[in-house]
Amino acid sequence: MGHWLMKSEPQTFGIDDLARQPHKTDHWDGIRNYQARNYIRDKMRVGDLAFFYHSNCANPGIVGIIKITRAAYPDLTAWDPNEKYFDPKSNPDDPRWFMVDVKLVRKLKRVISLHELKQHKALQDMSLLRRGNRLSIMPLTHKQWNYIVKLETN
Repeated sequence: MGHWLMKSEPQTFGIDDLARQPHKTDHWDGIRNYQARNYIRDKMRVGDLAFFYHSNCANPGIVGIIKITRAAYPDLTAWDPNEKYFDPKSNPDDPRWFMVDVKLVRKLKRVISLHELKQHKALQDMSLLRRGNRLSIMPLTHKQWNYIVKLETN
């Protein structure tokens, strides 16, 4: 099983938005970075777990756990000119962008903030904490995942 961190701005699509969806499931669209796209397309698998991370907000941090419920498929928003993430260079015969479906497993009991994550030496190699890393999807090691899960109750 793989482990991930998936970032979203809560004012665009937050964990409460996911919780309100039928079956607490929705697609994760709008990824327009090739490295993040490659993670979705080539590495994510059904059953993988991810932390839902609120970014670009007053208190950025991990707010919940989600599960990948559908493997990568073409991101349909790339072909719709009315969508925010429309890409005129993408086409259905040779899709450029992909998305996965995710299901809310649970909200965390508390936000594990970016500031808090930075305080832990055991997480110093985490992609999120590297200077200049702005990817919206990033892999986590099994060790990082377990360490962060334990932070929730501290």
